[in-house]
This record gives sequence, structure tokens and C-alpha cells, in this order.
Amino acid sequence: MNPKWLLVATFVGGAALSWGVYVPLVHLATTKIGSNMRAFLMVGVAYFLVAVLVPSLFIFVLKSDPTARPNVNWAAGNLLWGLLAGISGAIGALCVIFATRDANALAGSYGPLLVAPLVFAGAPIINTIAQMTIFAHGQKLPAPSPQFYAGLCMAAVGMVMVMVYKPAAPTSPVGKGPAAAAPTAASGNAARP
Repeated sequence: MNPKWLLVATFVGGAALSWGVYVPLVHLATTKIGSNMRAFLMVGVAYFLVAVLVPSLFIFVLKSDPTARPNVNWAAGNLLWGLLAGISGAIGALCVIFATRDANALAGSYGPLLVAPLVFAGAPIINTIAQMTIFAHGQKLPAPSPQFYAGLCMAAVGMVMVMVYKPAAPTSPVGKGPAAAAPTAASGNAARP
């Protein structure tokens, strides 16, 4: 096996780990801050810190881009693709913010637990379709094996199973709904003869 696959696996693991904790962290942030939009603002600040400052440090300060190919081309049309990728990622993050909010309203504390499996099972399916059609750029890609398609079907089935077998929202015990407001001293005294 090519040793470079170990490096690929390391970065894939890093992406899976960071994206795997993204939804729980977003939910915690929105809960603690008390606002989905303000939590999303902090996500944007984090994007700036990681996606603007780190590459700027490498490219402009250290004069070292470990990812550069010999034909770096800063043409506006080429940069647009990077902007579109960033916009796509930011829209996805905003959708996760709102999905988490709405799932929390529908399923209580279990709501955010449902968002990540749905997003991260749906994304590979869409990625595969897009990569094999729109982003193939006229290349004739070799036909994937039946097992590849079986994996995509399993991801889709997994999404359905998450929704069908989702945990029920916590409920209060029967006959013990929200506690009635206790009468205040003033109202209690006013009722006395």
C-alpha cells in the first residue's frame, strides 16, 4: 500500500472528527449564546481565523505554500470557484444552524442528534452524483462497482432509518404537565376574607 494513503487517511480522519463534532458544538453554542444567528457569526469568525489567516501566513509571510502546483493561476475566473466553494460551505453551515434549531423545537434534546446523520449521509450521495456528472468536466469516468452503488443505497437507507426510528421527544409524566404557577402572596391575601 502506498504510504501516502496513510496521510490521506489522517486528514480524512481529521475532517470526520471536526465535522462530526460540528453539529453538537453548534447546538451548544446556540444554547449558551441564546441565538442561532450569533452562533453562526462566531462560526464565520472561526472560518476567517482558520481559512483566511492560516493560508495568508503560509502564502504571504512564510512564502511557502505546501499545496501549490507549478501552474498557480490567480485569474479571476479561477478564484470564483474558490469563492463558490466557500459560499457553498457557509450556506451548508447556515442550514445546519437552522436545522438544529428546528429539530430541537420538534424533538427536544434529541433534535440535534438527528441533524448530523441526515446531513452527513446525504452529502456523500449528492457529492457522488455531482462529481460523476456536473464536475466530471467531460471526462469519461470508469463505471464504479456494484458495491459502490450499494454503499450509496445503504447511506440513503440509513437516512430513512434515522427519521423512522428517531428517539421520541421527552414528555412530562401523564397528568403532570407544566406545574401551575403558585399564587403569589398578594393574590393569596386578596382572596382571603
